[in-house]
Amino acid sequence: MRRRAFINLLGGAVVASPLVAQAQQPALPVIGLLDPTSPDTYADLLRAFREGLKDTGYIEGENVAISYRWAENHIDRLPDLAADLVRRKVAVIVTAGGASAALAAKAATTTIPIVFNIADDPIRVGLVASIARPDSNLTGINFLNAELTAKRLELLREMVPAATRIAVLVTGSSTTETTLREINRAAHAMGVQLQIINAGNSREIDAAFATFARERPDALFVSPDPFFRSRRVQLTQLATRHAVPATYALRDYAEAGGLMSYGASLTAAYRQLGVYTGRIVKGAKPLDLPIVQASKFELVINAQTARTLGLEIPATLLARADEVIE
Repeated sequence: MRRRAFINLLGGAVVASPLVAQAQQPALPVIGLLDPTSPDTYADLLRAFREGLKDTGYIEGENVAISYRWAENHIDRLPDLAADLVRRKVAVIVTAGGASAALAAKAATTTIPIVFNIADDPIRVGLVASIARPDSNLTGINFLNAELTAKRLELLREMVPAATRIAVLVTGSSTTETTLREINRAAHAMGVQLQIINAGNSREIDAAFATFARERPDALFVSPDPFFRSRRVQLTQLATRHAVPATYALRDYAEAGGLMSYGASLTAAYRQLGVYTGRIVKGAKPLDLPIVQASKFELVINAQTARTLGLEIPATLLARADEVIE
């Protein structure tokens, strides 16, 4: 009787042991991703981010989880979304889409590591005090689009030498202040007159181009705001329809039919964002990871759009272009 009871007890232990082992498996580390836009805006770049994670040995759903928080272009929602990730006690917060998300995360925590991806000087916007040795819980990638403002304006003037009245499209986000400071300085040096127009949603973009149709600026400079990237098809189609030569910060616009773009590779930036995130999940400290600054910039020209606009691309620009889209 005792022997039978012992066997039954032993059998029960054998059956139960896998369940106990399963219950004791540690939970996957969770990465919190905070973005001011929407999932469809950065779908291609999220693939690059996951590739960067994979480079460090992490695959979403296998040995790491990602908790996404999208502000859907409502910047005022970012502080609450950041606070929610802090309450979840994520292992690291990744911010994309500009300085606004990074600043919201910084305000929400001084202990959880933050890896940001911005297009502005992280010292100037108040994220860190040093590039080489950032603050205790922040590091990231700077793809320098704001710093390229003067160069983009110069390239636009080279494409349209007669341009003296240039419209500048901004959103009023954290990117705007830097863009306006840099472009005003560059325009003054070039003797160019600027017309600043705010457009924070799709309807306001349509209204801006209605203004262009009446006032006929010589060219258009679109600021490197994440929202505009989400509306790049609308922007490039309207620019072509209204025959406004336009310059953009990212190659995505030229690929969507925009006349020209000049800026860093977002794909490379997001892959590096994934690498840094994976290293932090493994135990690296943000303080020991210098901020990566973009060093390679792409000039992309859409030759078909140039022909539609009746523009002849200068030989000097063709020689410097990294890609000419036919």
